[in-house]
Amino acid sequence: MATAESTPDPADRPAEADPRFALMDLAMSYLFPAALRAAAALGVADHLAAGPRPVAELAGAVGADPLNLHRALRLLATRGIFAEDDAGRFALTPAAELLRTDVPSSFRAAVLMLTDQSFWRPAGELDETVRTGTSQFDRLFGVPFFEHFARDPATAAVFHDGMASLSDPENPLVARALDLPPDATVVDVGGGHGGLLLDVLRTHPGVRGVLFDQPHVLRGHRLGELGADHRWEVVGGDFFTAAPPGDVVLLKRVLHDWDDEHCLRILRHCRRAVPDSGRVLVVEAVVPPGNDPDPGKVIDLLMMSSFTGRERTRAEFGALFARADLRLTRVLPTGTRMSVVEGVPAG
Repeated sequence: MATAESTPDPADRPAEADPRFALMDLAMSYLFPAALRAAAALGVADHLAAGPRPVAELAGAVGADPLNLHRALRLLATRGIFAEDDAGRFALTPAAELLRTDVPSSFRAAVLMLTDQSFWRPAGELDETVRTGTSQFDRLFGVPFFEHFARDPATAAVFHDGMASLSDPENPLVARALDLPPDATVVDVGGGHGGLLLDVLRTHPGVRGVLFDQPHVLRGHRLGELGADHRWEVVGGDFFTAAPPGDVVLLKRVLHDWDDEHCLRILRHCRRAVPDSGRVLVVEAVVPPGNDPDPGKVIDLLMMSSFTGRERTRAEFGALFARADLRLTRVLPTGTRMSVVEGVPAG
Protein backbone atom coordinates (compact mmCIF):
# COMPACT_ATOMS: atom_id res chain seq x y z
CA MET A 1 0.00 0.00 0.00
CA ALA A 2 1.37 3.39 -0.94
CA THR A 3 2.17 5.78 1.87
CA ALA A 4 2.16 9.55 1.93
CA GLU A 5 5.97 9.39 1.81
CA SER A 6 6.06 7.10 -1.25
CA THR A 7 3.31 8.83 -3.25
CA PRO A 8 4.75 11.65 -5.36
CA ASP A 9 3.08 15.00 -5.07
CA PRO A 10 1.70 16.08 -8.50
CA ALA A 11 3.20 19.49 -7.82
CA ASP A 12 6.67 17.91 -7.87
CA ARG A 13 6.28 16.55 -11.41
CA PRO A 14 7.82 18.40 -14.35
CA ALA A 15 5.05 20.34 -16.08
CA GLU A 16 5.46 18.40 -19.32
CA ALA A 17 4.88 15.12 -17.44
CA ASP A 18 1.72 16.23 -15.65
CA PRO A 19 -1.32 14.84 -17.50
CA ARG A 20 -3.37 17.82 -16.38
CA PHE A 21 -1.36 20.06 -18.68
CA ALA A 22 -1.88 17.65 -21.57
CA LEU A 23 -5.62 17.75 -20.93
CA MET A 24 -5.59 21.53 -20.74
CA ASP A 25 -3.72 21.78 -24.05
CA LEU A 26 -6.14 19.37 -25.68
CA ALA A 27 -9.18 21.20 -24.32
CA MET A 28 -7.98 24.47 -25.87
CA SER A 29 -6.72 23.04 -29.15
CA TYR A 30 -9.85 24.21 -31.00
CA LEU A 31 -8.29 27.68 -31.00
CA PHE A 32 -5.73 26.61 -33.61
CA PRO A 33 -8.30 25.89 -36.35
CA ALA A 34 -10.12 29.07 -35.30
CA ALA A 35 -6.96 31.10 -35.90
CA LEU A 36 -6.27 29.17 -39.11
CA ARG A 37 -9.72 30.00 -40.44
CA ALA A 38 -9.24 33.67 -39.61
CA ALA A 39 -5.98 33.79 -41.56
CA ALA A 40 -7.48 31.91 -44.52
CA ALA A 41 -10.67 33.99 -44.60
CA LEU A 42 -8.73 37.27 -44.48
CA GLY A 43 -6.38 36.16 -47.26
CA VAL A 44 -3.28 36.84 -45.19
CA ALA A 45 -1.07 34.50 -47.22
CA ASP A 46 -1.81 36.30 -50.49
CA HIS A 47 -0.57 39.56 -48.96
CA LEU A 48 2.73 37.96 -47.91
CA ALA A 49 3.56 36.48 -51.32
CA ALA A 50 6.07 39.28 -52.05
CA GLY A 51 7.88 38.83 -48.73
CA PRO A 52 7.66 39.57 -44.98
CA ARG A 53 5.57 42.53 -43.83
CA PRO A 54 5.11 44.34 -40.51
CA VAL A 55 1.88 43.32 -38.85
CA ALA A 56 0.45 46.85 -38.92
CA GLU A 57 1.00 47.07 -42.68
CA LEU A 58 -0.40 43.56 -43.15
CA ALA A 59 -3.48 44.40 -41.08
CA GLY A 60 -4.15 47.43 -43.26
CA ALA A 61 -3.90 45.31 -46.39
CA VAL A 62 -6.37 42.64 -45.18
CA GLY A 63 -8.70 44.94 -43.24
CA ALA A 64 -7.98 43.64 -39.74
CA ASP A 65 -7.20 44.95 -36.27
CA PRO A 66 -3.37 44.97 -35.98
CA LEU A 67 -3.18 43.73 -32.39
CA ASN A 68 -5.64 40.89 -32.86
CA LEU A 69 -4.12 39.85 -36.18
CA HIS A 70 -0.72 39.68 -34.48
CA ARG A 71 -2.12 37.50 -31.72
CA ALA A 72 -3.71 35.05 -34.17
CA LEU A 73 -0.62 34.80 -36.38
CA ARG A 74 1.64 34.45 -33.33
CA LEU A 75 -0.32 31.36 -32.30
CA LEU A 76 -0.20 29.87 -35.80
CA ALA A 77 3.55 30.47 -35.93
CA THR A 78 3.96 28.04 -33.01
CA ARG A 79 2.73 25.32 -35.41
CA GLY A 80 4.91 26.39 -38.33
CA ILE A 81 2.13 28.29 -40.10
CA PHE A 82 3.61 31.75 -40.74
CA ALA A 83 6.77 32.92 -38.96
CA GLU A 84 7.58 36.11 -37.07
CA ASP A 85 11.08 37.58 -37.26
CA ASP A 86 12.89 39.69 -34.69
CA ALA A 87 11.62 42.88 -36.34
CA GLY A 88 8.00 41.82 -35.82
CA ARG A 89 7.40 41.06 -39.48
CA PHE A 90 5.43 37.99 -40.53
CA ALA A 91 6.46 35.77 -43.42
CA LEU A 92 5.16 32.71 -45.22
CA THR A 93 6.31 29.21 -44.33
CA PRO A 94 5.85 26.12 -46.56
CA ALA A 95 2.54 25.41 -44.80
CA ALA A 96 1.37 29.02 -45.06
CA GLU A 97 2.22 29.04 -48.80
CA LEU A 98 -0.63 26.55 -49.26
CA LEU A 99 -3.09 29.17 -47.98
CA ARG A 100 -2.40 31.36 -51.02
CA THR A 101 -5.14 31.45 -53.64
CA ASP A 102 -2.75 31.73 -56.59
CA VAL A 103 -0.72 28.52 -56.17
CA PRO A 104 -1.71 25.29 -57.96
CA SER A 105 -1.62 23.30 -54.73
CA SER A 106 -3.69 25.81 -52.72
CA PHE A 107 -5.38 24.27 -49.70
CA ARG A 108 -7.24 27.43 -48.66
CA ALA A 109 -10.63 26.20 -49.90
CA ALA A 110 -10.25 22.97 -47.94
CA VAL A 111 -9.43 24.93 -44.77
CA LEU A 112 -12.48 27.16 -45.23
CA MET A 113 -14.70 24.12 -45.82
CA LEU A 114 -13.41 22.11 -42.85
CA THR A 115 -13.78 25.11 -40.53
CA ASP A 116 -17.17 26.17 -41.93
CA GLN A 117 -20.00 26.49 -39.43
CA SER A 118 -21.64 23.42 -40.98
CA PHE A 119 -18.87 21.39 -39.33
CA TRP A 120 -17.91 23.71 -36.48
CA ARG A 121 -21.31 24.12 -34.85
CA PRO A 122 -22.34 20.44 -34.80
CA ALA A 123 -18.91 19.52 -33.40
CA GLY A 124 -19.69 21.80 -30.46
CA GLU A 125 -22.75 19.65 -29.80
CA LEU A 126 -20.82 16.37 -29.83
CA ASP A 127 -21.77 15.54 -26.25
CA GLU A 128 -25.42 15.56 -27.28
CA THR A 129 -24.65 13.50 -30.38
CA VAL A 130 -22.84 10.91 -28.26
CA ARG A 131 -25.68 10.91 -25.73
CA THR A 132 -28.53 10.55 -28.21
CA GLY A 133 -26.86 8.71 -31.09
CA THR A 134 -28.14 11.38 -33.50
CA SER A 135 -26.34 14.21 -35.30
CA GLN A 136 -27.47 17.65 -34.17
CA PHE A 137 -27.08 19.12 -37.67
CA ASP A 138 -30.81 19.10 -38.50
CA ARG A 139 -31.65 20.84 -35.22
CA LEU A 140 -29.01 23.52 -35.75
CA PHE A 141 -29.63 24.22 -39.44
CA GLY A 142 -33.23 23.09 -39.92
CA VAL A 143 -32.45 20.63 -42.75
CA PRO A 144 -30.03 17.72 -43.36
CA PHE A 145 -26.46 18.44 -44.46
CA PHE A 146 -26.79 18.01 -48.22
CA GLU A 147 -30.10 19.86 -48.37
CA HIS A 148 -28.46 22.73 -46.49
CA PHE A 149 -25.78 22.99 -49.18
CA ALA A 150 -28.08 22.39 -52.15
CA ARG A 151 -30.43 25.26 -51.31
CA ASP A 152 -27.76 27.99 -51.50
CA PRO A 153 -25.29 28.15 -54.42
CA ALA A 154 -22.77 30.23 -52.46
CA THR A 155 -22.80 27.76 -49.58
CA ALA A 156 -22.59 24.83 -51.99
CA ALA A 157 -19.52 26.40 -53.58
CA VAL A 158 -17.76 26.35 -50.20
CA PHE A 159 -18.34 22.60 -50.02
CA HIS A 160 -17.47 21.67 -53.60
CA ASP A 161 -14.44 23.97 -53.81
CA GLY A 162 -13.26 22.62 -50.47
CA MET A 163 -13.70 19.01 -51.56
CA ALA A 164 -11.74 19.71 -54.75
CA SER A 165 -8.94 21.32 -52.74
CA LEU A 166 -8.92 18.36 -50.36
CA SER A 167 -8.99 15.75 -53.13
CA ASP A 168 -6.82 17.20 -55.90
CA PRO A 169 -3.47 16.22 -54.28
CA GLU A 170 -4.60 12.63 -53.74
CA ASN A 171 -6.54 11.95 -56.94
CA PRO A 172 -3.51 11.26 -59.20
CA LEU A 173 -2.16 8.77 -56.65
CA VAL A 174 -5.55 7.09 -56.29
CA ALA A 175 -5.90 6.88 -60.08
CA ARG A 176 -2.50 5.20 -60.38
CA ALA A 177 -3.42 2.68 -57.67
CA LEU A 178 -6.57 1.54 -59.51
CA ASP A 179 -6.22 -1.79 -61.29
CA LEU A 180 -8.48 -1.21 -64.32
CA PRO A 181 -9.06 -3.26 -67.48
CA PRO A 182 -7.53 -1.28 -70.38
CA ASP A 183 -10.84 -0.72 -72.18
CA ALA A 184 -13.20 -0.53 -69.18
CA THR A 185 -16.11 1.84 -68.73
CA VAL A 186 -15.62 3.45 -65.33
CA VAL A 187 -18.62 5.03 -63.62
CA ASP A 188 -17.78 7.56 -60.90
CA VAL A 189 -20.89 7.49 -58.71
CA GLY A 190 -21.36 10.64 -56.64
CA GLY A 191 -18.24 11.98 -58.34
CA GLY A 192 -18.94 15.67 -57.74
CA HIS A 193 -17.08 17.89 -60.17
CA GLY A 194 -15.14 14.95 -61.59
CA GLY A 195 -11.66 15.50 -60.16
CA LEU A 196 -10.99 11.80 -59.62
CA LEU A 197 -12.45 10.73 -62.97
CA LEU A 198 -10.33 13.39 -64.66
CA ASP A 199 -7.17 11.79 -63.29
CA VAL A 200 -8.44 8.27 -64.04
CA LEU A 201 -8.89 9.21 -67.70
CA ARG A 202 -5.48 10.85 -67.81
CA THR A 203 -3.78 7.87 -66.17
CA HIS A 204 -5.63 5.13 -68.07
CA PRO A 205 -5.91 6.35 -71.69
CA GLY A 206 -7.93 3.34 -72.88
CA VAL A 207 -10.84 3.64 -70.46
CA ARG A 208 -14.11 5.48 -70.90
CA GLY A 209 -15.62 7.49 -68.03
CA VAL A 210 -19.11 8.35 -66.83
CA LEU A 211 -19.54 11.04 -64.17
CA PHE A 212 -22.75 10.48 -62.22
CA ASP A 213 -24.15 12.94 -59.69
CA GLN A 214 -27.10 15.24 -59.15
CA PRO A 215 -27.68 17.69 -62.02
CA HIS A 216 -27.01 20.81 -59.94
CA VAL A 217 -23.62 19.36 -58.94
CA LEU A 218 -22.66 18.38 -62.49
CA ARG A 219 -23.04 21.95 -63.68
CA GLY A 220 -19.60 22.60 -62.21
CA HIS A 221 -17.86 19.52 -63.64
CA ARG A 222 -14.24 19.77 -64.82
CA LEU A 223 -14.05 17.05 -67.46
CA GLY A 224 -13.81 19.69 -70.16
CA GLU A 225 -10.18 20.13 -69.05
CA LEU A 226 -9.47 17.06 -71.22
CA GLY A 227 -10.13 19.17 -74.30
CA ALA A 228 -11.26 17.26 -77.39
CA ASP A 229 -11.16 13.92 -75.56
CA HIS A 230 -14.59 12.33 -76.10
CA ARG A 231 -14.15 9.37 -73.74
CA TRP A 232 -16.41 10.83 -71.09
CA GLU A 233 -20.01 11.79 -70.45
CA VAL A 234 -21.95 13.21 -67.53
CA VAL A 235 -25.19 11.64 -66.34
CA GLY A 236 -27.50 13.28 -63.83
CA GLY A 237 -29.38 11.24 -61.28
CA ASP A 238 -29.71 10.03 -57.71
CA PHE A 239 -27.53 7.17 -56.47
CA PHE A 240 -30.29 6.13 -54.09
CA THR A 241 -32.40 5.33 -57.17
CA ALA A 242 -30.00 3.92 -59.78
CA ALA A 243 -26.46 3.92 -61.16
CA PRO A 244 -25.39 3.94 -64.83
CA PRO A 245 -24.02 0.65 -66.20
CA GLY A 246 -20.27 0.12 -66.45
CA ASP A 247 -17.48 -2.39 -65.96
CA VAL A 248 -16.15 -0.66 -62.85
CA VAL A 249 -18.00 1.58 -60.41
CA LEU A 250 -16.06 4.07 -58.28
CA LEU A 251 -17.33 5.52 -55.01
CA LYS A 252 -14.93 8.02 -53.45
CA ARG A 253 -15.85 9.55 -50.11
CA VAL A 254 -19.51 8.64 -50.63
CA LEU A 255 -20.30 5.77 -48.27
CA HIS A 256 -18.80 7.49 -45.24
CA ASP A 257 -21.51 10.15 -45.53
CA TRP A 258 -24.27 7.62 -44.84
CA ASP A 259 -25.46 5.05 -42.33
CA ASP A 260 -25.44 1.35 -43.23
CA GLU A 261 -28.98 1.22 -44.59
CA HIS A 262 -28.42 4.13 -46.97
CA CYS A 263 -25.06 2.64 -48.00
CA LEU A 264 -26.80 -0.63 -48.82
CA ARG A 265 -29.18 1.16 -51.17
CA ILE A 266 -26.22 2.75 -52.95
CA LEU A 267 -24.17 -0.44 -53.10
CA ARG A 268 -27.06 -2.55 -54.39
CA HIS A 269 -27.57 -0.15 -57.28
CA CYS A 270 -23.83 -0.26 -57.97
CA ARG A 271 -23.88 -4.07 -57.90
CA ARG A 272 -26.70 -4.09 -60.47
CA ALA A 273 -24.77 -1.61 -62.61
CA VAL A 274 -21.79 -3.94 -63.19
CA PRO A 275 -21.66 -7.35 -64.91
CA ASP A 276 -20.72 -10.48 -63.01
CA SER A 277 -17.13 -9.85 -64.06
CA GLY A 278 -17.25 -6.22 -62.88
CA ARG A 279 -16.02 -4.53 -59.74
CA VAL A 280 -17.11 -1.92 -57.24
CA LEU A 281 -14.20 0.14 -55.91
CA VAL A 282 -14.79 2.13 -52.74
CA VAL A 283 -12.14 4.79 -52.08
CA GLU A 284 -12.21 5.75 -48.43
CA ALA A 285 -10.21 5.75 -45.23
CA VAL A 286 -10.08 2.32 -43.63
CA VAL A 287 -9.86 2.61 -39.85
CA PRO A 288 -7.13 0.36 -38.41
CA PRO A 289 -7.44 -1.47 -35.08
CA GLY A 290 -5.55 -0.45 -31.96
CA ASN A 291 -4.83 2.78 -30.12
CA ASP A 292 -2.42 4.42 -32.55
CA PRO A 293 -3.41 7.80 -34.00
CA ASP A 294 -5.01 7.64 -37.44
CA PRO A 295 -6.65 10.36 -39.58
CA GLY A 296 -9.66 8.11 -40.13
CA LYS A 297 -10.44 8.21 -36.43
CA VAL A 298 -10.52 12.01 -36.57
CA ILE A 299 -12.66 12.21 -39.71
CA ASP A 300 -15.01 9.68 -38.14
CA LEU A 301 -16.08 12.24 -35.54
CA LEU A 302 -16.63 14.83 -38.27
CA MET A 303 -19.00 12.37 -39.95
CA MET A 304 -20.67 11.63 -36.64
CA SER A 305 -21.31 15.28 -35.84
CA SER A 306 -22.52 16.61 -39.22
CA PHE A 307 -23.67 13.53 -41.16
CA THR A 308 -25.34 10.20 -40.47
CA GLY A 309 -22.31 8.26 -41.71
CA ARG A 310 -19.04 6.91 -40.36
CA GLU A 311 -15.57 5.74 -41.26
CA ARG A 312 -15.34 1.95 -41.31
CA THR A 313 -12.90 -0.85 -40.61
CA ARG A 314 -12.07 -3.56 -43.13
CA ALA A 315 -14.40 -5.96 -41.31
CA GLU A 316 -17.24 -3.42 -41.40
CA PHE A 317 -16.75 -2.90 -45.14
CA GLY A 318 -16.77 -6.66 -45.62
CA ALA A 319 -20.06 -7.05 -43.75
CA LEU A 320 -21.62 -4.16 -45.70
CA PHE A 321 -20.49 -5.61 -49.02
CA ALA A 322 -21.89 -9.04 -48.17
CA ARG A 323 -25.34 -7.58 -47.55
CA ALA A 324 -25.15 -5.93 -51.01
CA ASP A 325 -24.27 -9.21 -52.81
CA LEU A 326 -20.62 -8.22 -53.07
CA ARG A 327 -17.49 -9.95 -51.79
CA LEU A 328 -14.57 -7.91 -50.46
CA THR A 329 -11.46 -9.18 -52.24
CA ARG A 330 -8.69 -6.80 -51.23
CA VAL A 331 -7.79 -3.41 -49.81
CA LEU A 332 -5.22 -1.53 -51.87
CA PRO A 333 -3.04 1.27 -50.48
CA THR A 334 -2.82 4.45 -52.56
CA GLY A 335 0.00 6.39 -50.94
CA THR A 336 -2.62 8.75 -49.47
CA ARG A 337 -4.94 8.55 -46.50
CA MET A 338 -7.41 6.78 -48.78
CA SER A 339 -7.49 3.05 -49.59
CA VAL A 340 -9.26 1.23 -52.40
CA VAL A 341 -11.68 -1.35 -51.01
CA GLU A 342 -12.46 -3.75 -53.86
CA GLY A 343 -15.71 -5.67 -54.11
CA VAL A 344 -16.75 -8.20 -56.75
CA PRO A 345 -20.18 -9.75 -57.33
CA ALA A 346 -20.72 -12.61 -54.90
CA GLY A 347 -21.81 -16.10 -55.91
